[in-house]
Amino acid sequence: MRLSNLKINVNDLHGVGKNTSQLLSKLGIINIGELLTYFPRAYEDRQTKRSFNQLETGKAINTQITVTGKEFFGFGKKRTLKIFVTDDTGTASLVCFGRSFLDKQIHIDEQYYLYGQFTIKYGELQCSSFELEPVTDKPKNFGKILPLYSLSEGLSQKTLRKLVKQALDLYGKSLEEELPQSILSKNNLLNNSIALKYIHFPNNWQQYEQARNSLAYLELFNIQLKAALDRFNRRNLKQKAIKSKNKLQEQLIDSLPFSLTPDQSQAIQDINNDISTPHPMYRLIQGEVGSGKTLVAFLSALNAIEQGYQVAFMAPTELLAKQHGENASQLLMPLGIRIAFMSGKLKIKQRSILLEKLKSGEIDLLIGTHALFSSDVQFKSLRLVIVDEQHRFGVEQRKELAAKGHNPDVLLMTATPIPRSLALTAFGNLDISTIQTMPMGRKRIETHLSKQDSEQKVYDFIKKELASGHQAYFVYPLIDQSEKLDLLDAESMYIKLQSEFAPYHCGLIHSKIQEDLKTQTMKEFQENKIQILVATSVVEVGVDVPNATCIVIVHAERFGLSTLHQLRGRVGRSELQSYAFLIYSTPLSEEAKQRLKIMKETNDGFRISQEDMAIRGPGDITGVRQSGFMNFVIADITVDGDLLIKARDDANSIIKEDPDLENPDNYCLKWIQ
Repeated sequence: MRLSNLKINVNDLHGVGKNTSQLLSKLGIINIGELLTYFPRAYEDRQTKRSFNQLETGKAINTQITVTGKEFFGFGKKRTLKIFVTDDTGTASLVCFGRSFLDKQIHIDEQYYLYGQFTIKYGELQCSSFELEPVTDKPKNFGKILPLYSLSEGLSQKTLRKLVKQALDLYGKSLEEELPQSILSKNNLLNNSIALKYIHFPNNWQQYEQARNSLAYLELFNIQLKAALDRFNRRNLKQKAIKSKNKLQEQLIDSLPFSLTPDQSQAIQDINNDISTPHPMYRLIQGEVGSGKTLVAFLSALNAIEQGYQVAFMAPTELLAKQHGENASQLLMPLGIRIAFMSGKLKIKQRSILLEKLKSGEIDLLIGTHALFSSDVQFKSLRLVIVDEQHRFGVEQRKELAAKGHNPDVLLMTATPIPRSLALTAFGNLDISTIQTMPMGRKRIETHLSKQDSEQKVYDFIKKELASGHQAYFVYPLIDQSEKLDLLDAESMYIKLQSEFAPYHCGLIHSKIQEDLKTQTMKEFQENKIQILVATSVVEVGVDVPNATCIVIVHAERFGLSTLHQLRGRVGRSELQSYAFLIYSTPLSEEAKQRLKIMKETNDGFRISQEDMAIRGPGDITGVRQSGFMNFVIADITVDGDLLIKARDDANSIIKEDPDLENPDNYCLKWIQ
C-alpha cells in the first residue's frame, strides 16, 4: 500500500481514545498515513555529550552526573527541593519547582544521565527544567536522538513518540516502495519504510540526513514526474503549425523609436519557434518591472493574427487591462489589427455587438479582465491566450480561458521574477523565457528609508522634482480611516497633500472609485495635468508614466516584498533618475526590518523574489497556495535546489524512455496515470 493510501484511522492504535483522537485531529492527523508523515520539527541530541564546562546559549547540557547533596529552601507551599550534582568537569544545582517528590527518587552518591538547559544564576550553574535517568546498560532516552513534534495542548512528546513508533511497527514494513530501484541506487536513497523509520527515530545524524534527503527527493520527484508527463502529453496534442513570415512583427519592430533588448529578442525567437511546431506552446515570460514583457506579448500575437487567428489577452485588474488596451491601440492599430476591450461593466448592447464580432472573427485581439471567462464569450478561431500577472489567476481559471480554443498556445507573463528552484517546481511543465536586461538608458532607482516623523524632508525633495517638471506617486495601505488601525490613508492624505504641494495638482485613485473617474484620473496623470497621484496598491501593476520620478510608499512595513518591488517599479521607466522613499512607522517587527533592508540593498527582482520566498513561502508567490500544490511536507526548495534538479532530470528521463511506465522497475509510478 502507498503511504498516501494508508487511511486506517488512528483510533485503531493502542492507547488512542476519544480524547487523544481529538487532540491529534487538531494537528491534522486523522489516519495512519498522516501520522507517519507528521515529521519532527526538530530533534533533541542526547547522543553528543556536553559537560558543565561546555555551557553555550541555546544548547542543552547532556552529561553523566553524580548526586552530591540535597536541601530544601523556602517554606509552606513555596518549599522547594534543590539537588547538587557534579560531572567530570564541574558542579551544578537542579532546582525542582513543584517536583519535591524527586527527594525520594533521587539518591545521593548515585549516578544519573542528565539533560537540561542551564544558566548561571546566583553565582552557580543552575537548571529548573531537566530530565534525569539512572545510569544503566540500556537507558530509555539517553544516548539517542529524540524527535520533537509540534503539539496541541494536552498532547505530550512522549505520547506522540509512542504512537508514531507503534504505527511504524505495525504498518511501516508493509508499505510499497514509491521509487524505482534504479533511482534509489543511483541517488543513494533509502527505501520508503527505512526512510520513515529514520526520519522519526534516527540512530545517528547520518541516518537522519539520508532519510530526510530520501523523503524530500520523493516529494520533489512526484511533482516533476507530473510535470514531465504533462509536457509529454501536450506534445501529443496536435494543432496546425504557424509558418508565418513575421511581416507584421518586422513592421512593428521597425516602427519603434528604440531597439529591442537582447532578452526581448530571444524571448520572441523562443515564442516563434514554439508556435511553428504542431504542438501547443505553454511558455512563461518572467522579467523585471519595466523590462518590456508586454511588447514581447504584442509581437507574439502578431504572428497568430497574421495567419487569420484570434488572440485573447487577459489581465487581473481593469486598470491594467485598460493600460494594455491603450498600448495595443497605439502600437497595433496602425498595422490594421482589430482590437476590442471587454470588462464586466460593458453595457448590454455594447457587449452584444462585441460578442457577435468576436464569434464571427471580426476581432483579432480581445483584451480584458475576468470577463473573458464568461460562457457567452466565444471565439471563431482562438489560437493564442496571453495571461498577464498570471499568479493572480488560479490554475483552473487559466485552463478555462484556454478551453475556448482548440489546444491554443498559452503565454503567461509575470513581473515577479521567480527563482530557478521555484520555477522548476511550480512551473515545471512550462518553458520559461527570462527578460533581465533593461531598456538602454535606464538608471538604478535610488531607494531611501525614512521614519514617519521625518517625512517633511521627503516632501521637500519631492517639491524639487516637481519644480523640474517631474511627477510623483504617494501610496498608502488604506483607502480611508480605520477605527482599528492607526494608519494614514489615501483619502485623508489626498486632502493634506493638495495643501502641502499647492499649486501642483493631485489626483486620487483606489478600488472604490468608479471606473470612469479612475480612467480619467489616470489619463490626466499620464498627460501631466496631474502631478501627484495619491493611491493605494491598486497602482502596483500596469501603470506606466515615464515622467514620474518619485514614489513615496507610506507605512512601507505593511507591504510585502513583492508589492514593494512592484510599486517601486512605477518609477524608473525612462532615462530620468528616479527615487523611491519607504516611509515606515515604529516599532518594526524583525520580518519588516528584513524586508526594508532588502529593498534598500538591491533592485534585483530575482534576489528580492528569493528572499520573499524564504519569508512567505513559495505558494504565495506563484499563486498556487490555494490548490495545496506547493504545501511541501519535508522538501524545502530554498535549500533543496540540487535535489530538485536531480528529481527533474530523473523524471524527464523516465517519461522520455518509458512514457507508458511499462518497465517493471517503473510499475510503482503507475499511480500517476
